[in-house]
Amino acid sequence: MRELHIGRLIDHVHLRARDLEATKRFYRAVLGALEKQISADDEQHLACDELWIDALGQDARSATHVHVAFQAKDQEAVRRFHQAGLAAGGRDNGQPGERKYHPGYYGAFLLDPDGNNVEAVYHGPAQRSAESIVIRA
Repeated sequence: MRELHIGRLIDHVHLRARDLEATKRFYRAVLGALEKQISADDEQHLACDELWIDALGQDARSATHVHVAFQAKDQEAVRRFHQAGLAAGGRDNGQPGERKYHPGYYGAFLLDPDGNNVEAVYHGPAQRSAESIVIRA
């Protein structure tokens, strides 16, 4: 029996990268800082949980431009995410810190190699119903 653990709301996010190697370096660094395991990483793509990244196809006109936010387990993970992303070629788009979105919202923002706005956020102490959804097939 195969068992698949996936996230809680989004089925998947698919990004198209202009420079796949630079983009993979960036996501390996920031996801590693958040202690997330890369599930697939080869010459054609990179995947982690609901995130799928591959190269910009010849038929596409530009890379994807989206905002994606990753959950962090604490404020320190948000800071590690930001530092790791900068070291891996990301550009600062908002230093780690509290935001006015709601009490306890602590986030940091980076632009990945294709200009996607990538965030790590810690919402403060919370009791979650589950870490992931388990699908058995």
